[in-house]
Amino acid sequence: MTKPLITGKTKLLGVIGHPVEHSLSPVMHNAALAQLGLDYIYLPFPIEPENLAVAIAGFATMGVVGFSVTIPHKQAIMPLLSEITPIAQAIGAVNTVSRQNNQWVGTNTDIEGFIAPLQTTYQQNWSQQIAVILGNGGAARAVVAGCYQLGFAQIHVVGRNMQRLHAFRHSWGNSQLAESLQVHTWDELAKLIPQANLLVNTTPVGMYPQVEESPLSVEEMQKLSPGAIAYDLIYTPNPTQFLQQAAKKGAIAIDGLEMLVQQGVAALKIWLQRESIPVDVMRLALRKHLDLT
Repeated sequence: MTKPLITGKTKLLGVIGHPVEHSLSPVMHNAALAQLGLDYIYLPFPIEPENLAVAIAGFATMGVVGFSVTIPHKQAIMPLLSEITPIAQAIGAVNTVSRQNNQWVGTNTDIEGFIAPLQTTYQQNWSQQIAVILGNGGAARAVVAGCYQLGFAQIHVVGRNMQRLHAFRHSWGNSQLAESLQVHTWDELAKLIPQANLLVNTTPVGMYPQVEESPLSVEEMQKLSPGAIAYDLIYTPNPTQFLQQAAKKGAIAIDGLEMLVQQGVAALKIWLQRESIPVDVMRLALRKHLDLT
């Protein structure tokens, strides 16, 4: 694929974070833009927290079309936006911003990214299913909202700190989602894992460079039903110890790379105002970049 020619009319997209050098978003987005033959470029913008407001104002004057938001700005950016979609408000975080009618609009495509492989590959009746989610941080919020959207009968969130778990549960208010959500400390895992039809790791345990680690012991993973789905939001290494353990038990493994691709597809649909995005090109560009082909 030839490198895009930057012209005086090239439109700007990008990702803001600090640090942002490790982001894989430019790899997949620029591959998609080149495939579509569009005069756009997607760049990484390292922005320190104290410079966030001035950077966003600068983006407006430069005519930036839209941008992705990663750590540590997903919550901090919210007061700087003119509009936040209900889904982003429910999660309490924004990962995608677009320029609409000279205003910044924030949304969250992590839910779409999370549920896409579950919807396309495993078209089940989720209303009879039980989800067990490891971790109760920001990533877990998108996963909980995604499981609720799919219609899971029960959603169990497991964490280390009961005070934080209660705060997590109360943060959903008196919504229907809160009714299907239960929180547990780690010592209750032994009884939860055998019930799980979907087991999701939202913790950073097992992420590079701690590639030998897993949030579950081999003994704990032994309790997982064969045929259950194990989903790890981590994409480096690929597969993680967590997914290797699950595969040995006969579980279906989904890695974080697909969520990354699918949330990016959803963002491009918003920025480019088009439904057809070359998802295969984005996935292949990432796999090549990570030497997974």
